[in-house]
Amino acid sequence: MTTLIETTDVSKAYGSFVALDRVSLAVRAGEFVSIVGPNGAGKTTLVNLLTGLLVPTAGHVRFKGRDIAGAGPVALAKLGMARSFQLVNVFPDLSVRETIAVGVVSRLGRSGAWWRALKRDRAVHESVERVAALFQLGAKLETRVATLAQGEKKLLDVARAFALSPEVILMDEPTSGVSTGDKHTIMRLLVDGAREVGVQAIIQVEHDMDLVEEYSDRVIALQEGRVLADTTPDAFFKDESLIATVIGKRH
Repeated sequence: MTTLIETTDVSKAYGSFVALDRVSLAVRAGEFVSIVGPNGAGKTTLVNLLTGLLVPTAGHVRFKGRDIAGAGPVALAKLGMARSFQLVNVFPDLSVRETIAVGVVSRLGRSGAWWRALKRDRAVHESVERVAALFQLGAKLETRVATLAQGEKKLLDVARAFALSPEVILMDEPTSGVSTGDKHTIMRLLVDGAREVGVQAIIQVEHDMDLVEEYSDRVIALQEGRVLADTTPDAFFKDESLIATVIGKRH
């Protein structure tokens, strides 16, 4: 399988505090990888390095063979990587249609104001409606983001990332703050949507172990900035000592 994103002996320090310590990993086409670990393990720091928001203190971060340290999300979106965030980072006064359109216009490289492209450009209009339909937001296209339910806001955040048609998508707790039923709805829509638009790999930070177990192909466990395990879900959840170390006793 083709390696899409990889780190080699990556470390990140803030003064004397080492957030990540010599982390090496590779994510290949066709994989759904979950990054788990207790608070302070370095999960979000790792995702920030993978998405070019941080520059490592040491080591290398590569996407499709290219060094992407500090490249930033805009440059990486052009290369085929997108990210959704733990906090629903959307403009509350925009409509669902307008929010998705921001990603579509960016992907299509349309010049000028995005709202003009949304009104006049058929390709933008059709892409927005297609992405909305994938995430069951078609009936909400004219709805203001501020009035959406939390689960719908989560779906919109992911939909906006998918509007970029990425090869790889990274997500920081995509189901946080929503009910158990909504969590599984979001994950199923996400996996189906990824297949539909051609996403080749998904990387998520997730604390809900039921979701990790059901949807992951691999689990990377971090503790104190180091990789404690990189294994299959089956092997991870059978290792009681590993579970206890990483997330405490599972109920």
